[in-house]
Amino acid sequence: MPTNNQLALTGRKIRRYKNKRRALQNCPQKKGTCIKTFKMTPRKPNSAMRKVISVKFKDWKWQPFVFIPGDRGQGGKKGGKGKDGKEKHPVQKFAHVLVRGGRAKDLPGVKYSAVCGKLDVKRLESRINGRSKFGVKLNRERPGEHIYDKKYKKFHYN
Repeated sequence: MPTNNQLALTGRKIRRYKNKRRALQNCPQKKGTCIKTFKMTPRKPNSAMRKVISVKFKDWKWQPFVFIPGDRGQGGKKGGKGKDGKEKHPVQKFAHVLVRGGRAKDLPGVKYSAVCGKLDVKRLESRINGRSKFGVKLNRERPGEHIYDKKYKKFHYN
């Protein structure tokens, strides 16, 4: 705690805002080019292979790590389904990626995530819950999903 004399001489210092997403440069999203795709293992209690890409921005000297959201199985060139029946991500070298803030909590050093359904990152069509994070449109024909009832003016399940 400073004394009155110390406050009279120097005053209080204003705390500066620390930007946690420096690579985005105060933008909500930024377009970048994929330099390298690889898999990372998460921190202690979790165990999986998370898909991560290294992205180069046009006007930024560093290459931040970007997490590809969604469990997409074995990564492949054309997308489609892997051996385990899960969707593959078609992100490969020199693919264009839209990057947003949002860290993967169990991956050290990964502070950004890719936007699904934009540019070269495909949407996950198999998602039913939390579709907005994975770029999935509302499919009214598929059973078990939301259907809009005009009579009651609300959604219900099939």
